[in-house]
Amino acid sequence: MADPEKWELLALQQEFDWVLQHEVPSAIRRLRVVIEECARHFPQSVAKIVTPPKLEKFVMATASHNAQDSIKCIVTVLGDNITHADITIKLHKNTSQYHGQLQTEWKLQQTQDSANHLQTCCYFLDSLDDGQVKSAEEAMHALNQVIAYLHKGRNCLIIPKKRTIDDLVSSRNMKSLIPNLPSDLTISFYIQAHKLIFAVYLLSQQQGHVKFETFQADCSVPWLNEVIVLYSDALQLCQQLKDKIMVFSQYKDANLLGSHCASPDSWEMEGKGIIVPGEGSGRPGMTGAGDGPPT
Repeated sequence: MADPEKWELLALQQEFDWVLQHEVPSAIRRLRVVIEECARHFPQSVAKIVTPPKLEKFVMATASHNAQDSIKCIVTVLGDNITHADITIKLHKNTSQYHGQLQTEWKLQQTQDSANHLQTCCYFLDSLDDGQVKSAEEAMHALNQVIAYLHKGRNCLIIPKKRTIDDLVSSRNMKSLIPNLPSDLTISFYIQAHKLIFAVYLLSQQQGHVKFETFQADCSVPWLNEVIVLYSDALQLCQQLKDKIMVFSQYKDANLLGSHCASPDSWEMEGKGIIVPGEGSGRPGMTGAGDGPPT
């Protein structure tokens, strides 16, 4: 091998050693800062970030092109629970207007699930000492773990789970309404991206099958937007570091660098299948799990 090539490989090895010794620990510290900032925006405590539950009130109202159809809901949210809701539903296909309230809290499970994934990510990062990552394989493994937690937490807020109509009708939340909803109506509260959504489903029987029409109102929730942006920032930091390590992995695959580098094969195997979409209930009912409304 010519001397210039030796010097080039030596420089690459030194640069990679510097990445492992300095840039990886620095990136992990930056990740901690971003993730802790994300945790501070949640309306409840996450890991070591203690946040008193925040009381918020939102108004959701909409009217369709047909002025006879309108829904309105004024909700009070404390942490990850809707503690009060004043609901008015007027649909032209329904015989009478409904006005009711919640008797018990309605839990926004998506908020809790997202906070749980973020908390797991915080604890995992806390378990990494600055000098613990000594090879590309260890760096890739740690980054893939962090990315998995972040994707799961972010997807909880962006992709609401699907549930069947009969699941909604029989849920304990329906029993918390005073007065009871008419038999041809059911409702749902759920989060999608930066919005809280109030959905009303008008049920009807057609040829022995239950069909439904959906009416919904929504409102923007400021902290949700902040959390989703910070999730994205943390994921971008992880991906940038993975891309840099991957460059050195290509040299290692050609047997040009030492054993500190990970092979592209191991990177690809660990990098796949990270994004976790919303899951269906998997339970048969009046509608298929994949066709049911989100909740």
